[in-house]
Amino acid sequence: MKNFTYYNPVKVAFGSDALKKMGELLPQDGTIMMTMGKGSIRKNGVYDKVKKALAGREVVEFEGIEPNPEYENCMNAVKLAKEKNVSFLLSVGGGSVLDATKFIAAALHFEGADPWDICEKGAPVTGATPIGCVLTLPATGSEVNGNSVISRRGKGQKLAFSSPLVMTQFSILDPATTLSLDARQTANGIVDAFVHVMEQYLTYDVNTPLQDRQAEAILSTLVELSPKVRATPNDVAVRGNVMWCASNALSNLINCGTVQDWSTHIIGHEITALHGLDHAQTLAIVLPAIMQHQRKQKGGKIVQYAKRVWAIDGADDDEIIDQCIAKTKAFFEETGCPTSLSAYNLTPDDCMKIPGILAGRGMIIGERADIGEKEVEAILRLCA
Repeated sequence: MKNFTYYNPVKVAFGSDALKKMGELLPQDGTIMMTMGKGSIRKNGVYDKVKKALAGREVVEFEGIEPNPEYENCMNAVKLAKEKNVSFLLSVGGGSVLDATKFIAAALHFEGADPWDICEKGAPVTGATPIGCVLTLPATGSEVNGNSVISRRGKGQKLAFSSPLVMTQFSILDPATTLSLDARQTANGIVDAFVHVMEQYLTYDVNTPLQDRQAEAILSTLVELSPKVRATPNDVAVRGNVMWCASNALSNLINCGTVQDWSTHIIGHEITALHGLDHAQTLAIVLPAIMQHQRKQKGGKIVQYAKRVWAIDGADDDEIIDQCIAKTKAFFEETGCPTSLSAYNLTPDDCMKIPGILAGRGMIIGERADIGEKEVEAILRLCA
């Protein structure tokens, strides 16, 4: 096991009465900016409940954050927050709204010329406006970590940053807020959470048996829940378990002392930036290709995953790995995310800018740092 420091200061309020706790969690004075998406919270009643909880406080609203939050729009929010002297940010929506809010929080305190340097150049986050969260779409785990992913369309970039300074002070998780999610949003959330776990788990053995089993528990639970949430989408208990899986998938607990991959996400982000596919859709395409391309390097963990999550057994590891990749693809397909570029009328050739883009950033990815430009091209060929 590697050395590690684990820190997670987020206070999570989970359950049907979680929104009622917001009054005691919010600061008593100052101006709050409520950040939102494009209107779904007005349709499902969350907006009214949050506004009721905010009664008596000075509130500014910023609406219209995109599913892949855009830098330019975030900067519009920064401008408004400065004009209104905002002292607290309240994210109401899914992970994209919260990712944008984290960038806004950091950009408000950025002292350089362009806050995009936080994402593009790794400029340090030296301060951030405090954040609270009301989560309505379980997927990213952003409610319990310091990570954020922002797009900049003008540069064709989708980049991440991370800082403990942008972790929320509190996150409110009421499963009932997710009942209005459609099948596509639900599928995306499950696949996103599943692949988050795989990025931290499907690497090589560093003697972390507890973390491995914690990861496998989340994976197995998502496999169990996916058909249930499709069959009974209005079951709050099922929705709640999905929500808690997504939070645990990226709370940074299961990666304590481990090595991590993230090559699926890095390649997937570029597919989204080039072609606009949903984030989870790209993950469902890329992960099986990574497993196939890296079957020797990851072989031990793939076999362990096959046996413990899919109950695949046998004497021949290659056969186990083949069955395991097929099972993983079938799970994504059944959940609602196709596993090929062709399902979106794309070919690998349509994505061949990606190897050069990553190489231009000096990126050699994977847990062993063994996936360079040629390897990325080969992986994309396997995504056909």
